[in-house]
Amino acid sequence: MKAVLAFDIETIPDVGGLRRLHALGAALSDDEVAELAFQQRRANSGHDFLPLHLQRVAVISCLLRVGNDLRVWSMAEPEQGEGEIIQRFFDGVEKYTPQIVSWNGGGFDLPVLHYRGLVHGVSASRYWDLGDGDYGDSRDFKWNNYISRYHTRHLDLMDLLALYQPRASVPLDELAKLIGFPGKLGMDGSKVWQAWQAGKAAEIRNYCETDVVNTYLVSVRFRLMRGEISPVEYDAEVAFVRAALTKIGTPHWQEFLAAWP
Repeated sequence: MKAVLAFDIETIPDVGGLRRLHALGAALSDDEVAELAFQQRRANSGHDFLPLHLQRVAVISCLLRVGNDLRVWSMAEPEQGEGEIIQRFFDGVEKYTPQIVSWNGGGFDLPVLHYRGLVHGVSASRYWDLGDGDYGDSRDFKWNNYISRYHTRHLDLMDLLALYQPRASVPLDELAKLIGFPGKLGMDGSKVWQAWQAGKAAEIRNYCETDVVNTYLVSVRFRLMRGEISPVEYDAEVAFVRAALTKIGTPHWQEFLAAWP
């Protein structure tokens, strides 16, 4: 089978960037800088969801399915800096040229990686290949690239299943549970900053990884629906994922498997 890379990111406020943009001194703590940004956002837009360029990437979790292997891992702070995290993600795209699979990746994850990648001077030539320049090495990318909303090198499941209508989109957690997968366990994106403040970086990483597996499992179900795989192949792939997670055996996967009927 072709290489498939399901991914998800978790972000926190870019406190350093907010300090520079608003000339905020050291007298304010990181928490106070973030809260000020939230308050300004609420006043201007009625919500506290920060603009994408002001969201710092704390975790990128990936599931790579290639050949007979399945691997789930994360690149995360504080072990790695944001620039290294983003560069390593795009290095993986460079190495495997996978189909990348996301849930709302076109509306959130990838634009964040674009902006933050620019901030850190990240290189991502394969990802940006449109088959129309001297720097591209594959004319196939003219007709199927990672950037076009309607191509499949990046499969944004939420966007596609909603037929590109935001009002028709649904939560991954609810759809995964309706299908019979575990869905989210104990955390969601709205709780990430609070968890980060409490020093729970490992919990954020574990949550992001389970989201990636939910995304991949829903994508397998979609492959069944569109006739790409047979019911027998679908059952075999789902069993393969379950067996792979069982072998890993860490507590968050044990919890995930326990919630999987």
